[in-house]
Amino acid sequence: EVQLQASGGGSVQAGGSLRLSCKLSESTLDDYAIGWLRQAPGKEREGVSCFSRGEGYTYYADSVKGRFTISSDNAKNTVYLQMNNLNPEDTAVYYCAADRICRLVERGLNDYWGQVTQVTVSS
Repeated sequence: EVQLQASGGGSVQAGGSLRLSCKLSESTLDDYAIGWLRQAPGKEREGVSCFSRGEGYTYYADSVKGRFTISSDNAKNTVYLQMNNLNPEDTAVYYCAADRICRLVERGLNDYWGQVTQVTVSS
């Protein structure tokens, strides 16, 4: 069964950077889309970014475009989310997620979840 191992996150001041990682096991990036969703206190969960090698597709939420970059290391079966110019509105728990296509991940309808990662941005 597909497994996801998430890492990264932490606390930074506004304007800082963090990187999240999500490693896929028991399959390859050719077969699964990997991404992140996040949920801030009192808000609904939202899709942040997704990468699908099989679809040749990358997704970013409007709120992170130009600041976040998703990338992959196929040899390590790992997808990274580089988060730059962070602001307090990015504070949330971040979920690594996977499914066959990004559309499912973007909507939180995916079947596979990694560990949650806390990102805290102070002003």
